[in-house]
Amino acid sequence: MGAAFLMATSAIGPGFLTQTTVFTSRLLASCGAAILLSVILDVFAQLNIWRIITVSGKRAPVLANELLPGSGHLLTVLIVLGGLAFNIGNISGAGLGFNVLFGISVEKGAAISAFIAIIVFTLKEAGTIMDWFVKILGVLMIGLTLYIAIITEPPMKEVLINAVAPSKFSWIAVITLVGGTVGGYITFAGAHRLLDAGVKGKETLPLVSRSSVTAILLASLMRVLLFLAALGVVIKGYQLSADNPAASVYEYAAGKAGYKIFGIVMWAASITSVVGSAYTSISFFKTLHPSLEKKSNWHIVLFILISAIIFIQWGKPIVILLWAGTINGFILPVSLGLMLWAVNKKRLFADYNHPLWLSITGWMVVLVMLFMSIKTLMEQL
Repeated sequence: MGAAFLMATSAIGPGFLTQTTVFTSRLLASCGAAILLSVILDVFAQLNIWRIITVSGKRAPVLANELLPGSGHLLTVLIVLGGLAFNIGNISGAGLGFNVLFGISVEKGAAISAFIAIIVFTLKEAGTIMDWFVKILGVLMIGLTLYIAIITEPPMKEVLINAVAPSKFSWIAVITLVGGTVGGYITFAGAHRLLDAGVKGKETLPLVSRSSVTAILLASLMRVLLFLAALGVVIKGYQLSADNPAASVYEYAAGKAGYKIFGIVMWAASITSVVGSAYTSISFFKTLHPSLEKKSNWHIVLFILISAIIFIQWGKPIVILLWAGTINGFILPVSLGLMLWAVNKKRLFADYNHPLWLSITGWMVVLVMLFMSIKTLMEQL
C-alpha cells in the first residue's frame, strides 16, 4: 500500500488537478469516456512495468543497460530532467496551497513546503515515514474532493451514458491523462519503492499486480471525483477561472470554505508529488555509480533544494513545464518499450515467461503513446 500510495500521489499533482478540470470544462460529461480509456491504458502500462522490474529485482536503468548498453543512462537523464522540471511545478503548487490557506506569498509557502519534504528524508526511518506521509495526505485529498463532488450534484445518468457512448471525444485528452498518470517518473515510483522494501522475484507477482492496479485505481478515483465535481459546477453555467480552473470548482461548490479546501488539496497533491518525484528521480540517478547509493537520502534533499531555489529565483515555471510535458510523453513509450523488449530476452529472464496478453497490450500502449507524443511535439515546434 505504501508503494501504491506513493505512485498515486506522485501522479496527483498540480498538473493533474488542472488537466482534469480543463478537459471536463471542454468535453463535459464526455470527459468520462476519456478518463475510462486512459485508466485502461494506465493499467496495461503499469502492470507490465511493475511486474518486469520486480521479477528482475533490478531498477529500470540497470535492466535497460543490460539489454542495450547506454539506454539505461539515457533513460536516467530523461527521468531526472523531467522529474526536476515537474518538481519545480510541484514546489510552486505547494506554495500556492499555503498562499490560499494562510495568505503568505507563494514563494514563502514553497520554501516552507520544501523544508517539510526535506524533513521526511532526514529522519532515521525515512522509507516508513514517507509511506505514511503519502497515505495520510492521499486519503485526505480524496475525502475532501468526494465531499465537493457530492455537494455539486453532477448529472450521474448523463455521466454513465457518456462514459460508454460519448457525444464528443478527444484523443489529446486521453494521451494527456495517461501521461499525467503513468508518464515520466511516475509509474517507476511504486516499482522502485517495492524493490527498496525487498519485494522482488516471481513469488511476489500476485502482490505486485494487486499493488500496481490499486495504485492506478487510487489515482483514478481522485480524477473521477474531481471530474464529477467540475462537471457539477460547469453544468450549472459557472465559468471557471482561466488562471486557476481547479480552484474555481471548489470555490463555486462551497464558497470561502471550498476555496480553503482547495488550498488543502493543492498543498497535499503538490507536497506528495515533491516527495515522489525526488525519491524516484534519485532512485534512477544513484544507479550511475555504486558510490551514489550510500548517501541517496542526501541526494534527495539536494534535489528538493535545487527545485525550490529554481522556482523562487525564476518564478512561474510555465515554459519548463511545457517542455517537461513533452519529455514525459516520450518517456513512457521509451521506458515501457525497453522493459517489454528486455522481458523477452532469455539471457535476462531465463526462468520467467511474461504473459502474452500483457506483452500485446503493453506494445499497444507504446505505439499509441509514441504516435501521439510525436504529433504533440510537431505541434509545439
